[in-house]
Amino acid sequence: MKPTKPLLLMATGLLSVAAQAEMTWSDYSLSLLYGRDYKVNYSLSTDDSERSVVTFEHASGHSWGDLFIFADYLDSEDGSKELYAEISPRLSLGKLSNSELAWGPVTDVLVATTVELGNMDDPDGLTATGPHFTNILTGLGFDLAVPGFSFVQVNAYRRDNDDKASNEQLTLVWAMPFTLGDASFVYDGFIDWTSASADAHPSMNFTSQLKWDVGANWGDPKALYAGIEYVHWDDKFGIRDGSFAVNSNERNVNLLVKYHF
Repeated sequence: MKPTKPLLLMATGLLSVAAQAEMTWSDYSLSLLYGRDYKVNYSLSTDDSERSVVTFEHASGHSWGDLFIFADYLDSEDGSKELYAEISPRLSLGKLSNSELAWGPVTDVLVATTVELGNMDDPDGLTATGPHFTNILTGLGFDLAVPGFSFVQVNAYRRDNDDKASNEQLTLVWAMPFTLGDASFVYDGFIDWTSASADAHPSMNFTSQLKWDVGANWGDPKALYAGIEYVHWDDKFGIRDGSFAVNSNERNVNLLVKYHF
């Protein structure tokens, strides 16, 4: 299904607001990852289980809410390539109404949106998304105060998928810093659950990173990290595991280096 014009206009308007409003904090990072157990090849003639990934991320807080952007460039050992990005502005109803929308662990309620952009090698149509796609997600988000975590977010979306049936998505995002002796670590990640649709199976992607703060050892904390990323993805891309002899249940460990600037 093509994204509707109102949703596209809404996403464009949010990005315009993001560019003009006051920024209260920001973070940029660049990551290098390497893994050997990626599932769902890009074509019938390639083995794309071994991939290198370069990831750029931006996160920022604003007078109107927050913004998260990332872009992945994936390159398989067999030469297949993919560029995937997400742009996720969220409008804080508490900030915009100048009121406190908090109860229990909830500290704010937000209008949550995401634009997914994909461009990949997919000559045989194996990914269930097609080689080029733009998906629009809209819904509600909740910021939670959880002891021991620097942030916890829950977002519930309606997905308007490009060339696919619409469905729903529930996303949990978190970050938990901790120390062991003199060493500092961060455990963060996300869980995406997407519902079934007319042409996709339910899917669950649990991706998390365990990172050691290497830079803290020479007086530059929260800058350079090293660690691992683990991906536990059931029915990747909404492809039911075993369909058409495709193994779509991914259990993938990546080596990781990440630099914040």
